[in-house]
Amino acid sequence: MASRDVSVVFAHGAWADGSSWAKVIGPLAAEGIEVLAAPLPLTSFDDDVAALDRTLERAKGRIVLVGHAYAGAVIAATRNDNVAALVYVAALAPAEGETVADIFYRGEPHPLAPKLAPDDHGLIYLPRAAFGTAFAQNASLEDQAILAAVQRPISPACISVAMRRPLWKDRPAWFLVAEQDRMIVEDNQRFMAARMKAQVCAHPVDHAPLVSAPGVVLDIVRTAIEAIAG
Repeated sequence: MASRDVSVVFAHGAWADGSSWAKVIGPLAAEGIEVLAAPLPLTSFDDDVAALDRTLERAKGRIVLVGHAYAGAVIAATRNDNVAALVYVAALAPAEGETVADIFYRGEPHPLAPKLAPDDHGLIYLPRAAFGTAFAQNASLEDQAILAAVQRPISPACISVAMRRPLWKDRPAWFLVAEQDRMIVEDNQRFMAARMKAQVCAHPVDHAPLVSAPGVVLDIVRTAIEAIAG
């Protein structure tokens, strides 16, 4: 299914880095697809969009742009003309005028969702235990330990900026709804996917299927690749 004129660019969410996509990147690269992972600094929304744009400049051909969690907002803020499709993996999709915080805190949180607050340096870390109880409860203990050890904090400046016209209004979008998500509950994901008019694929997976169930992520990414390559 490899297409020389289609690339895939991944954007990681909060408390993660590009290596969180490793189980998805490997199989795609083995199929001959050019894959890049954007290193988001998580220091401010504008910084993250700029970092994504720099990565997109390095990608060849038409681009399938994939975002997890917080990065759903980031991928919708780029204006790169080569982006042909968007894929949301348990991701946040604020509408024009909304902030990430607005949509993240919409509705009732899951009972096991962690309490989040900035530390003495003004950065938000995920409590270590939350990787096993809410972030990736279906992942192996080894994967949970790795996620907790390499986590990168997010700044409140990432989640407090009002969105401009999101790119999903102008590009086809796919949305992987994680039915066992304890960070962004299923109802919130379905709400966002519906107003995006995204093609929905729902699975009984946790907030981090890119780690705990990479096969379902690969399926939806391949579907987007085939749609724009065809």
